Amino acid sequence: MSGASFADEGAKISIKDDRGVTVEVPAQPKRIAAISYFADDVALALGVKPVASTYMTAGREPDFLLGLTSQMKQIGQRAKPNLELLSQAKPDIIIAIRRYTVGSAAQLEKIAPYVAYNMELLEESDREIAEVAKLLGKPERGVELNKAFAAHLAEFAGKAPKDVHPRYAIMWGGATPFAFHNENTAASIVNAIGGDNIAGPKDAGGEFGIDLSLETMLEKDPEVLFIYDSGPDRPHEGNPIWSQLTAVKNNRVFYVGDQWVETNGPIAREIVLREAAHYLYPDTFPAVDVRAEAAKIIPAEAQK
Repeated sequence: MSGASFADEGAKISIKDDRGVTVEVPAQPKRIAAISYFADDVALALGVKPVASTYMTAGREPDFLLGLTSQMKQIGQRAKPNLELLSQAKPDIIIAIRRYTVGSAAQLEKIAPYVAYNMELLEESDREIAEVAKLLGKPERGVELNKAFAAHLAEFAGKAPKDVHPRYAIMWGGATPFAFHNENTAASIVNAIGGDNIAGPKDAGGEFGIDLSLETMLEKDPEVLFIYDSGPDRPHEGNPIWSQLTAVKNNRVFYVGDQWVETNGPIAREIVLREAAHYLYPDTFPAVDVRAEAAKIIPAEAQK
């Protein structure tokens, strides 16, 4: 079980991260480096602007973070951060996605104290947000963000039509699409408002997603598709099976932004909730202005 606790009035906090490693970090770090958008998301919601960030797709500044990553030092793609560029940013803490950084933990620790979180499942999201908020010296705001999301999720679920359960998939495009299981944060949100995920639950101890061939997709025939828009290449669309899918026939294929993959932060999950509700039930929920929703959460001082 991970956790965070304040040392007695010292300059350090002891953090046990999702590696199971206890790390001593500054009591109120000022220079945060984010390996994944999760740390940017939490920090910005707290009114703190990181000094460095990885990206998901090169050259794209996410709307759900108001493009503010353009003001941070770019340190490479989240799966392959450039440690030299990271060092140049002189962070006093590195907050990272675990699965892409455990192999380079020793090098990261030479640059700054390094903590890593899974950032994959909705059941982990509240804890991760609360711990990073505590780490950044704003624990009350972390609690507030978690309470607000729980209330919004219940509100949207309550308003969603009860007699409709659209079959859907959330996927990375490709020759063999990679689809998210129920436990993935974005999928959990869509399920909570009545969606029926064709990828189903993950195996015990298994990955949060699965390769799903188009043949399998045709068999399960989703009515709505959410596809992470990672660039112009969309090989799945060239497969003859593609045009046979109900979602494609009915023009209910939605190419979605980074918040659908980096969903564990407070801004991303609020926006995914609203987008999912509209895409599943367009007659019930309005279209979403991603930047307007983000601006409601990010304090004005951090938007400059």
